Amino acid sequence: MSANNLPNGNSSAPTSKKGSGKLNGSSSSGPSIHDASTLSDVRATLAALHVRETAITDRLNALLSSQADLSRELGRLDLLRANLGSQVIATRSISNGMLSSAADTAGRLSSRVKGLDLEKERVQQTLKVVEQVAELKACVHGVVGSMGAPQDWEAAAGYISRASKVPEPIIRGGFAASMVPSVEVPDAPWITLENAKESLCGLFLREFEKAAKEGDGAKVTRFFKLFPLIGRGDVGLDVYGRYVCQGVAGTARATLKATPGDAGSRDGFFYANALTKLFEHIAQIVESHGGLVERHYGEGKMVKVIERLQMEADVQGGIVLDSWSDERGVDRKLTDAKSYPFSFLVQSFLTPQRTLTGTPRMNSPAIGSGTNPRDSEDEGVDMKEVDGLLSEISVMLGRWALYSRFLAGKCKDPDTPEDAPLSIPEVVTKSDLSRKISARLTTPYNSLALFFFRRSVEKAFQLDESPSGLSLSLNKPIDANAPYIISAVDDVMYIVSAIIQKAIATSQREVIGSVIPDIGRVLGGSDFIGMVQRRMRDESYPQPVIQGGLPPENKIISFIVLINSLDVAKDYLTRIITQQLGASPDQPNGAAPSNALAASFPFEHDLTFVTSALKNLNSTFSLKTSELISDALRVLFAAVVKPRLKPVLVEAFRDADYWRSEDELAEVARLNDEEEDEVMDRVQRRFEHGWDTLMKPIARLMTAKTFTALVDLTATDLSKTLEKRVWSYSGKTSAYGAIRMERDFSGIVSIVSKGNYSVRELFARVMQILMVADMEDEEWEELGGDDGGDGIEWVLNEDERRRARNLVKT
Repeated sequence: MSANNLPNGNSSAPTSKKGSGKLNGSSSSGPSIHDASTLSDVRATLAALHVRETAITDRLNALLSSQADLSRELGRLDLLRANLGSQVIATRSISNGMLSSAADTAGRLSSRVKGLDLEKERVQQTLKVVEQVAELKACVHGVVGSMGAPQDWEAAAGYISRASKVPEPIIRGGFAASMVPSVEVPDAPWITLENAKESLCGLFLREFEKAAKEGDGAKVTRFFKLFPLIGRGDVGLDVYGRYVCQGVAGTARATLKATPGDAGSRDGFFYANALTKLFEHIAQIVESHGGLVERHYGEGKMVKVIERLQMEADVQGGIVLDSWSDERGVDRKLTDAKSYPFSFLVQSFLTPQRTLTGTPRMNSPAIGSGTNPRDSEDEGVDMKEVDGLLSEISVMLGRWALYSRFLAGKCKDPDTPEDAPLSIPEVVTKSDLSRKISARLTTPYNSLALFFFRRSVEKAFQLDESPSGLSLSLNKPIDANAPYIISAVDDVMYIVSAIIQKAIATSQREVIGSVIPDIGRVLGGSDFIGMVQRRMRDESYPQPVIQGGLPPENKIISFIVLINSLDVAKDYLTRIITQQLGASPDQPNGAAPSNALAASFPFEHDLTFVTSALKNLNSTFSLKTSELISDALRVLFAAVVKPRLKPVLVEAFRDADYWRSEDELAEVARLNDEEEDEVMDRVQRRFEHGWDTLMKPIARLMTAKTFTALVDLTATDLSKTLEKRVWSYSGKTSAYGAIRMERDFSGIVSIVSKGNYSVRELFARVMQILMVADMEDEEWEELGGDDGGDGIEWVLNEDERRRARNLVKT
């Protein structure tokens, strides 16, 4: 085709460009003819095309020259392929002709081996059956032979035990039925064995019971061991349980038949000892015979004997408890205790006859003296008998707890971890004795313990005495020993300790859950704290006899003694609780309970419950006493300290001349013929004298903690009074006077805080006011001025600091 058929003759340029890209594999291209605008551009483009043409030609020549080599290699590959084909054909012929016969032989051998294995297994099974049948035949004939003339019962039982190891299908199989019977033993083997078991079981029972009646322990043990060999273990355990229960019953009856003339009197702890002997006898049987039972009857079989023993314990223990309850008249004492009126406690709620003596109330009509027709409120309720009953019940409940713990250990699942808490077994919880103990011991104990404690509190206040010889005069010595408290505190806390110890000794969660809260209600309710509070209010309230006067000394002393009594009672109870928990008073409240307490309450969550109950008792009583002590201290401060503190301050600051300069003060000292230091220390000396006169008599009567609390109250009020006095000097004080004022006030703070440095914190506002007032301008600017950005923990706000800076007159 001619170039004339192409528009402008340019259509061939793109074709050449595409071919160049395929041959060179290059993305770059030379100058395009389409972009040429001059002759030189056309020539340059033509030259580039010539270069590309040369390169493509060279590459085509190279490919053509290598074609001969490629053809030669392809021919060689064709020859190799032909040779490999012939080899494959030869290999297939060998496989078909030689290996197929070997494979068939291997298959036949494998089948023969499997057949032989199956025959061998069947032969072994047959031999095993034959051996078992032979063993069965030997056992059957051995049983019959031993039960004949020799009467060798151990051998006969042994043969039966050996026969029991032969599988039941073999015993009842046709082969055994045809091979075992003989002329001497014509019956089928299972019939012969069953008859022998029944015969031997009856024989063993008779011999066992005969030996039991004769008391022949060796013979009893001999036949007891034979029952499991003949497959009658349940019968053996049952007859053995009856045997040991007869011994338990006989011992229990002999114990209860003891007359008052014998060594075991029915007085005191007779029934507690009888119950203890019952439990100890059962425990000895379980402990001494448990190994024998477990060895011959199997692990865990002793539990059946324990169940049988517990049934006998239900009977004998019930007899002991019923006899004890009837002889001690428990129901009558419970009725008397529940109907007791507690007249003295009730009368304390009534308006008392106001007297000036707040000490002994020995002439109270509640005591039964004077014209009271009733000689004693204890009539009909003997407190010694009640205390004896509580002690006896505590012992019996403690023995029941030990017995329950012992059985829990014996009935424990062997797979249970060693550190797992014990759980009470059903043989105990579902027993009749457990229900009877709850009804006859636990419930009466809870009721009598509440009555005994409340009556003891009442009696303690009836016989209460306050310490004698107390005085607010430092010139009068005190013969009594500190702390000065009412005698009722010692009596009541002694009873609290005794009752808590008895309650813990029972090891019964139900007792702790009733007695400990009852103690808390009596102590923290209207009885103990309520009685002290009513005495504070009605008998010892420090109220002036005349308007504007001071309370009588005996009222103040009696009021302080009652405050001390509450504080000491709180400490006593804390000491009692920490002792029971096995922790020292310095240990934290969450201290772990002692090993003794953990040993008394080993069942599951009982220890946590008991520990919580004791801690709640302590915390509740401590909270209530602290609140009453706080209220009483405020009354003591308002009625006794504050009225006397005001004159002390007036006297201390009499003639206080903080407006004088240093020279003026020196002139005053010279005119009065005094040393300048004496004038400087005059306020401190006067205050110290007044403070000691006021507080030292009170301090020697109060406990350390209550006096510290009283000083805190006094310091709080005194700090406010001193702050008002400081502000009253605003604009009237000289610079030297401000320095003297800071010195005087610091001395007063030191006197008040003597022995208790923390009291100084209560005077922080006063001391900061004086500190700001005494600062030089440079110091004030360095501290940040009114902004307070100086690192000091200010208790004054910005306005108060600015006001303090203006305290000194300009």
